[in-house]
Amino acid sequence: MQFAVPVPPVVSIPIAGGDESFPVRRVYCVGRNYAAHAREMGKDPEREAPFFFLKPTDNIVGNGVDVPYPPRSSNLHHEIELVVALALGGKDVPVNMANELVFGYAVGNDLTRRDLQLQARDAGRPWFTGKGFDHSAPVAAISRRSDIGTLDRGAIWLNVNGVERQRADITDLIWSVPEIIAELSALFELFPGDVIFTGTPAGVGAVVRGDLIEGGIEGLAGLQTRIV
Repeated sequence: MQFAVPVPPVVSIPIAGGDESFPVRRVYCVGRNYAAHAREMGKDPEREAPFFFLKPTDNIVGNGVDVPYPPRSSNLHHEIELVVALALGGKDVPVNMANELVFGYAVGNDLTRRDLQLQARDAGRPWFTGKGFDHSAPVAAISRRSDIGTLDRGAIWLNVNGVERQRADITDLIWSVPEIIAELSALFELFPGDVIFTGTPAGVGAVVRGDLIEGGIEGLAGLQTRIV
């Protein structure tokens, strides 16, 4: 088959401990999945059905890659998150089988143009301009579940210029990883290569040009990003 324009490159994430990369199909994100973060965003953290949004796949950038401050924003925020990469797909996956779909885990940062997100939210419009801008999804190397086991607990944190901004434990997730996968599979057919940003703890805040963002989750490769 011949194509009319150049074929876009495959977006992938390095896999820890080897030379292989994980090809990314879709980037799903979960909104307000830590109670304290829901409160700081002015929402009720009661356990209700999770809601999802997408980032374009090519928003992903690797560990150590500089991220340009995005246009039309004066309030860029960091959001450290556990990222789950899927090796298998499916529809209507039961919660007790959901972990079998998981290839591995990584540290991600759901960078957000908070001013544009809140303008859209208040107008009842989609969040896309606030969440889906270029370079908005830094992700560190993926650790295989077969190497580290199922990740259902561990500290998660983020520092800006060496000062801690966010700290929690992934046990604080309102919806656990298996529950997220099960609910997402009821809405969309999942496939190998899908990745899921699972939500951010409290402490989100603004970053500016020159800031060094360092984030981590216990047991996973850390993530470092400089805003330029």
